[in-house]
Amino acid sequence: MASKKSKQDALIDDLLQDCDDPQDILGKNGLLKQLTKRLVERTLEAELTDHLGYEPNAPQGRGSGNNRNGKNQKTIQSDSGPLQIEVPRDRNGSFDPQLVKKRQRRLKGFDEKVIALYARGLSTRDIQGQLQELYGVEVSPTLISNVTATVMDEVRAWQSRPLSAVYPILYFDALFVKSRQEGPVRNKAVYLALGINLEGEKELLGLWMADTEGSRFWLTVFNELKNRGLQDCFIACVDGLKGLPEAIETVFPQTQVQLCIVHKLRNSFKYVPWKERKAVATDLRAVYAAVTLKEAEQALERFSERWDAKYPAISPSWRKDWERLTVFFDYSAEIRKVIYTTNAIESLNYSLRRMLKTRGAFPNDDAIFKVLYLAINRVAKKWTMPIRDWKAALNQFVILFGERVTI
Repeated sequence: MASKKSKQDALIDDLLQDCDDPQDILGKNGLLKQLTKRLVERTLEAELTDHLGYEPNAPQGRGSGNNRNGKNQKTIQSDSGPLQIEVPRDRNGSFDPQLVKKRQRRLKGFDEKVIALYARGLSTRDIQGQLQELYGVEVSPTLISNVTATVMDEVRAWQSRPLSAVYPILYFDALFVKSRQEGPVRNKAVYLALGINLEGEKELLGLWMADTEGSRFWLTVFNELKNRGLQDCFIACVDGLKGLPEAIETVFPQTQVQLCIVHKLRNSFKYVPWKERKAVATDLRAVYAAVTLKEAEQALERFSERWDAKYPAISPSWRKDWERLTVFFDYSAEIRKVIYTTNAIESLNYSLRRMLKTRGAFPNDDAIFKVLYLAINRVAKKWTMPIRDWKAALNQFVILFGERVTI
């Protein structure tokens, strides 16, 4: 092993001995590009030898019925820039190379580079500039569109994939994106459903788009999730959108709906001037941080006595939604901190919005789906561990819901 490694090091040293500048290696005509060209051409020659069944100039080729017939020049795009290669051919025209197929103009890896740039929110023009600057590659907007168009096949397959029967916790939210789909630029709502599966892992269940966010469209989302195999959810965490809890309960009648405490706090602070916001926040925290539901009710009563005269809209708003704001009190501490806020999906939305800031309006809805799907794939790579204390939470679910946990 050591001998093999020393030979490899010696070969690399030999190749680099005349390279005094990074451009000698990475430049337009640098070593990397030359090696790529040689590797491609030698592979194609090996493919033709395998196809014909004999080496170049071997006597077996005489009278074989097919032999080598020169080469064609072809320019392909690669990670290191455009490569002009020579593709060998046979007299019968039956040779079909695999490394660089007939009519193929991009070496494997180039498309992935374009898609990676697209996933980071770069526009077509930005991608053109990046490829020109980094690799000296000039590509047309049509080529970029053709490359990224393949992503839509992935999106459709992902969006229609079967789902698990049970997701103990689901989060629902929407973000808004600018689209030129029907002429003038306008905001469109992108609906997202994030699930926590029985292993405690996050999984985005799908993306949907509509002109606005409303409970009626959410109802179609829930029905689609059910048609894809989702049978049960224990707790659904949502913001305060009117009609959304009722839409969930229509499709999943056994599901408890927990309204997001953070959203309720934000709405409450709208009525409070900055100088008193800290005091109001402290008294509201005594409500949702209480150990028991009874203590929370007492804390809300104290809040009402202190603040109703100044801010008469806050405590009535909490009382109106009390049943759905206090679902988390039915559960242990391990479950409470996961469900009393929609932070899990808010964190995802933050990542998506940060990426979308680099874009203006999208040319069409497909472009929105492609970029968000690719961005979600990048974010999901970080979802490698179950949420904290999940086993303790799952045991609580088993005690509370019995057979529903193992559907």
